[in-house]
Amino acid sequence: MTERGTLLGGRYELDQVIGRGGMAEVWRARDTRLQRDVAVKRLRLDLASDPTFQARFRREAQASAGLNHPNIVAVYDTGEEKDPNSDVMVPFIVMELIEGVTLREVLRGGRKIVPEKALEFTAGVLDALAYSHRAGIIHRDIKPANVMFTPPGTVKVMDFGIARAVADTSATMTQTAAVIGTAQYLSPEQARGEKVDNRSDLYAVGCLLYELLVSEPPFKGDSPVSVAYQHVRETPVRPSERDPEITSDMDAIVMKALAKDPRDRYQDATEFRDDILRALDNKPVHAGLPPVGDAPTQVIATDPITTTARRAAIPAAVGGAAGAIAASPITAGAGNTPEVVADEPVEERRNRGAIITISVLGGLLLIGLIVALFLLFNDNSAEPGPSPSPTPSVASESPSPSPSESPSPEMEAVPSVTGMGQALAESTLRNAGFVPVLGGPTEGTAENNGQVAGTDPEAGTQAERGSEVTISLYEYEAPAEPATATVPENLRGMTEQEARDELVAAGFDNNNISVTNANPATEPIDLAAGQVVEATPTGEIPVTSTITLVLATGQSTVPGLEGMTEDKARETAQDAGFEVEVETVVTDAQPAGVVFEQNPKENTTMSRETPITIRIAEAPAEEPTPTESATP
Repeated sequence: MTERGTLLGGRYELDQVIGRGGMAEVWRARDTRLQRDVAVKRLRLDLASDPTFQARFRREAQASAGLNHPNIVAVYDTGEEKDPNSDVMVPFIVMELIEGVTLREVLRGGRKIVPEKALEFTAGVLDALAYSHRAGIIHRDIKPANVMFTPPGTVKVMDFGIARAVADTSATMTQTAAVIGTAQYLSPEQARGEKVDNRSDLYAVGCLLYELLVSEPPFKGDSPVSVAYQHVRETPVRPSERDPEITSDMDAIVMKALAKDPRDRYQDATEFRDDILRALDNKPVHAGLPPVGDAPTQVIATDPITTTARRAAIPAAVGGAAGAIAASPITAGAGNTPEVVADEPVEERRNRGAIITISVLGGLLLIGLIVALFLLFNDNSAEPGPSPSPTPSVASESPSPSPSESPSPEMEAVPSVTGMGQALAESTLRNAGFVPVLGGPTEGTAENNGQVAGTDPEAGTQAERGSEVTISLYEYEAPAEPATATVPENLRGMTEQEARDELVAAGFDNNNISVTNANPATEPIDLAAGQVVEATPTGEIPVTSTITLVLATGQSTVPGLEGMTEDKARETAQDAGFEVEVETVVTDAQPAGVVFEQNPKENTTMSRETPITIRIAEAPAEEPTPTESATP
């Protein structure tokens, strides 16, 4: 078990756990080198020995480290630390520490989010995704728990733990028959285990916006399978039907983002965000509402994908019962459009199959007849003699590449590795299919020393897989350490000039010595005005350091003495550095022997050389009782 105070990488001191997830825990930590607070995400010990989780954790670091955007939680560093009890190497990611709450916490708080604020939150998320998509990174798990809202009002997208480079989506988004993502925010193509692109993220943002507007996700169910089924098959209720404050433009934006076919959605995050900004500015949006009504289910022509193949593509791990979706008559066309196949009699299906078969065979026979006639015509019109090699006239419309023609090189977008360390950057480039080469250094600072300054070709450039990508690292040469000297410890009570002389004699520059006044409320009462209270900093420091002399003001704050006896008032005043002068007032209007007035008043700041005048009541003398004289 990780303990508070553990030092990771010889640099990051763990303080306290601030979050736990399915595969990692997040600690507040202190970067002892840069003296700043950070967040450290550490893979759970029970998962650290599993190569699958190790790979996913590294992928998060690689995906996030190159993303430098105000709406994305920044990744500063990565590393591994051996667990002392098991000798397992546990990876960790060092991230920007965000003070704020997740949108999930905001939603669970029960407070209604006004529609305009919901749109503003979503625009911030789309700003982050527009940037990550341009860098070739798809998030794949956008949900309220992965979006933070900071006190200044900034939206931060985090947790790229299942992010993938766009080029990697040539494979389906299933791993060991498990759908990756959260069911309530899963795009139809993710639910079917098909290829995904940036538009899957936009669908998830549509789900997020829907929930921000009406406080409920578009689909709910008893299990992840039932929710995923609805994403594939059902159209959500429009937000305005749940909340009359939602405008038709907001409805249009949400429903476009939640289109089943990715081609019917916004095509990029910028287009989505721009429509939101139009709605906020009360301008017409570009999104169009889908038709309303109870139209009969339409049978959509699809690619010839068998039910068995489709059933295999539906991951069984979404709640352990994905067969419920797989058994449904759902297929996808070339555009990944979900098809709803209407029920029809078995005999009609057989007849339709026979018609299709006859049509195909007829077409093939017609093509064969045309080819035969063409060849026959050429043979009859040729001059007698040796037969030349037949010219494939018909096939020339789609020739096969000749052996001399080399296939087109496979191109790939160069990933962004700026800000990463060398090892992580090289690993990221290799994973993308490139050969990293170290180039000349770029002048840097102490903060970015050793990080990647840029690449050639630049990030986002299409380059041939297997080609070299040159990395330039920031290089910082620290200046020579200045000479040091020790601040004298005997400066207290000296005058300013005496203290300056002592510091100069110790090796410090008189021009680097400044003065400031002490706080009268806290300065020592035994020092006169102008005497040194302390010097900061102390100990051994560079001789070029600035040293501040704190001088006494000779003043203190007057304490409250009213209601005290004379002795108690005198003692209290002396503790604050003051003497008292007593005035006795004969009166029966005040309690005798008690201070009923003081000058100056309590909390006045004044020189300790000025006494405090107190007035104490004294009871008037009793008049003698007259005695009767004797009668003579």
